[in-house]
Amino acid sequence: MNKLKQLCAGGAALTFMSSIARADYGLNLPVGVTETSRQVYDLHMLILWVCVVIGVIVFGAMIYSMIYHRKSRGAVASQFHESMTAELVWTVIPFIILIVMAIPATTVLIDMHDSSEPDLQIKVTGYQWKWRYEYIGEDVDFFSTLDAASNEARRVGSDIDPATVDNYLLNVDKPLVIPVGKKVGFLLTASDVIHSWWVPDFGWKKDAIPGFINEAWVKVDEPGVYRGQCAELCGRDHGFMPIVVEVKSEADYATWLAEQKAGSTAEKTAVIEEIDPLELKNIGKKVYTANCVACHLQKGEGVAGIYPAITGSAIVTGDINQHVDLVMNGKPGTAMAAFKDQLSDTELAAIITYQRNSLGNKVGDAMQPIDIAALR
Repeated sequence: MNKLKQLCAGGAALTFMSSIARADYGLNLPVGVTETSRQVYDLHMLILWVCVVIGVIVFGAMIYSMIYHRKSRGAVASQFHESMTAELVWTVIPFIILIVMAIPATTVLIDMHDSSEPDLQIKVTGYQWKWRYEYIGEDVDFFSTLDAASNEARRVGSDIDPATVDNYLLNVDKPLVIPVGKKVGFLLTASDVIHSWWVPDFGWKKDAIPGFINEAWVKVDEPGVYRGQCAELCGRDHGFMPIVVEVKSEADYATWLAEQKAGSTAEKTAVIEEIDPLELKNIGKKVYTANCVACHLQKGEGVAGIYPAITGSAIVTGDINQHVDLVMNGKPGTAMAAFKDQLSDTELAAIITYQRNSLGNKVGDAMQPIDIAALR
């Protein structure tokens, strides 16, 4: 029954998204907001018109021949074995056409893949189902996940109408922020399965593959917010892995970067005090909803034969050290990811405390952030 509900929820989400997509359909590709995207658009239009001209000539000749050289008008088919002239024509002309198309296409591809000398470089890592952004040399590192409103609205039995959620399934809690007019290089990889980073307005997409580094770049000419999503079928919650890029002016970007650095430094140097277990449970519920519900479900019942239940779990209700190790380091060969680098000390302590004392479990113990910090 749970599987059926999940399938129905997935189908409903796809139907909803397809209706939104249809509403945005135009008669052509979007031009985009980068020089690359404009080059791609111009190349698309060039090839399109070349194909239109070829189609008009070929089908025009066919239609003319069928009308004016049909048997009912007394036309007699010519009999010949071969014609060197005809063979040269239908070989040379297509060859010339291909050369005409290949030259601009090659130029655009070379420009698209020239990621040298970036003003800023960001490492992008795909996880099921979120993105990690590390600003190289800037000591800024964070995860970007589906926003809470969309995450709640998508669930079976939710009281939230998806139509009331702004940018439903296309919004995140922490967007990627880059400066306008600067060449930003991307190093793309993944921690688990193949993902694909795609923002349509940028004019390209690039696979993020475990164990490999792919390179890409973007230079956005206009400040604004640009949305995309993972373009690779990366698992059951693939549709809930959006990308949001916020392009700021140089001054606003510098201010944002300084704030991120200050926050990162404060987090590292803060004295970790003991937190009341009740408060930990409240924090843990939010962390569980954002990171665990996709597999273990809202009430911790899991999916039989696929994702183990939290309720009554021998790990969750047993030795707390084993529980901590599983959450922090994951379980190789399974869908259980390692959250050591994805969550803060407080979030890890909170999620462990919540799982052990909620969702049908009543162990009665708690984990503190300072205990997690000691295990890193």
